[in-house]
Amino acid sequence: MTTDYTVSAVDEAVALMLLVAQNPGLGVSQLAQRSGNTKARTFRLLFTLEQRRLVTRMGKVPTYHLDVQALYLGVAAQEQVDLVGQTRPLLLALGGECHENVQLRVRDGLDSVCIDRWQSARDQPIRSQAGSRRRLHAGASCKLLLAYAPEEVRQALFSSELPRYTPQTLTHRSRLTQEISRIHAEGYSVSMGEITPGFGAFAAPVRGKSGQVLAALSITGPMERLQASQAQLVAQLCSAARRMSRVLAGEVDVEAVTGPAASADN
Repeated sequence: MTTDYTVSAVDEAVALMLLVAQNPGLGVSQLAQRSGNTKARTFRLLFTLEQRRLVTRMGKVPTYHLDVQALYLGVAAQEQVDLVGQTRPLLLALGGECHENVQLRVRDGLDSVCIDRWQSARDQPIRSQAGSRRRLHAGASCKLLLAYAPEEVRQALFSSELPRYTPQTLTHRSRLTQEISRIHAEGYSVSMGEITPGFGAFAAPVRGKSGQVLAALSITGPMERLQASQAQLVAQLCSAARRMSRVLAGEVDVEAVTGPAASADN
């Protein structure tokens, strides 16, 4: 028997927001009729969406339209879709070159979110899915995104409770501050056993047109294997991240910088 994890209220609210997006300017009665809900339930769902600034009421006879947070979602989604579309060939090329797991993560508040990944054919129990979230204090990608985040983000993280995944997880402000300084000095991030015992990662920044860090590109695998080939893997990783940055900046087409033959950062 298949388990249904759907939350009906969330499903109805999302469907209603999509209805508003597709048909701006409808009133609560029209939205109720089109959604198949009662007028009272439709009003409660719309009120909840209003509190989150996803929809707004306008006019003397109230009609509903998308609000500013819906615009934020749309812009964020477009940026991430564009980011994945432009960088995926390089991510796949890096995976084929290093034969370790590869991930692309972006910051969302005090978390990082995996937006793309390549899974190595090697026998590894670590399998992060696209959409998986992690606090910014642990792991190579997270620490790198934290290092390049605005100061208010760092202060908010330092003031929050930081989960300890392993004895190697950094949870103290002083240790994290030192790590941020090291990342800025070296240009990449290292994590050994901070998330899962015996596994580590390297991460490098992927930048946009104005030089801002948009994402963290990482290589993940068993610590013993990563440490034995650290210099080579870091060089491959940083080269791929620089090529991604050039593509995102519009300096070159992705075809011109894809594959090992382009590893010299044409």
